Amino acid sequence: MPNAKVLSEKQAIVESLAEKLKNSCAGVLVDYSGTDVATDTQMRRDMRAAGVDYAVVKNTLTRFAANKVGLEALSPYLNGPTAMAVSEKDPVAAAKLICEYASKKDSKLKIKVGFVDGKIISEQEIKALSELPSREVLVAQVLGTMIAPVSGLANVLNANIRGLAVALNAIAEKKSA
Repeated sequence: MPNAKVLSEKQAIVESLAEKLKNSCAGVLVDYSGTDVATDTQMRRDMRAAGVDYAVVKNTLTRFAANKVGLEALSPYLNGPTAMAVSEKDPVAAAKLICEYASKKDSKLKIKVGFVDGKIISEQEIKALSELPSREVLVAQVLGTMIAPVSGLANVLNANIRGLAVALNAIAEKKSA
């Protein structure tokens, strides 16, 4: 039985992990074994810039935290070396960066499992999620499709007015000649 100090430290870690899991909209668990330091450092830097929290986690403590927030289905994947990438705002960011690094030719990174809004997703679903455009691009596409009919109507109305002006100008030139 661990002493009280060690136990309280582990409980604090579990609380921190549970809070992180609860507040994140998406995350990915990976096996990082064999990843060299330079690649890991660059990946951490890119994740930090994208607002993704990436850290190596202890399986047992993560299992307790996952059970606490209703992600019990993560338990079978919590074995071996495990790192967790979670994002609080962008559900695509973690998957996109992990898949980018995992798909490199010399990468040793292996995707275990992911979750989005409390639902467990497989490696294939993570890859599909990573191929989605960013939130900003999706919003721009939706706005573009919403504006297209209004823009088309304006062009049609403008063409009618332009046609009328050309016809009136032709009549005025004919009468003045």
